[in-house]
Amino acid sequence: MLPRWHVFWGAVFTVVLWYFARIDWIYLSLVFLSSVFIDLDHYICGAMRTRTLHLGQIFDYHKKMSKIQKTERDNGIRRRGDFHIFHTIEFHILVASIGLFWMPFFYIFIGLVFHSFLDFFYLMNKNYVYRREYFFFRWVSKRFEF
Repeated sequence: MLPRWHVFWGAVFTVVLWYFARIDWIYLSLVFLSSVFIDLDHYICGAMRTRTLHLGQIFDYHKKMSKIQKTERDNGIRRRGDFHIFHTIEFHILVASIGLFWMPFFYIFIGLVFHSFLDFFYLMNKNYVYRREYFFFRWVSKRFEF
């Protein structure tokens, strides 16, 4: 899903939370920001692949990979995409665990989960669910062949 849609739906979700739950604006901003900035791992991955910090070149990398991904899917090739650590179940569990002891992380967790639902529904709609690795430890075991 493109970042603009995460910004849009994150803002809608934040307004809905404010309207129905009357959550403090600090916590609402954490929900919104975490629902958008979880995608920093896409930037980090793109920076590592392109060996640059230039945002434009990283966007170009992701556009190119999107075209390759579509071609592969159309040809019946089902290959995993780049690994995004902030999108893993373990990262969500870590943030939720910290949220049990420190309230701001609870609201960050809410934003992460909302973002992940958006991504999952987008991937289902585009038939790309197989592209994402959802478990950090499975990625490590496959990467280093344990």
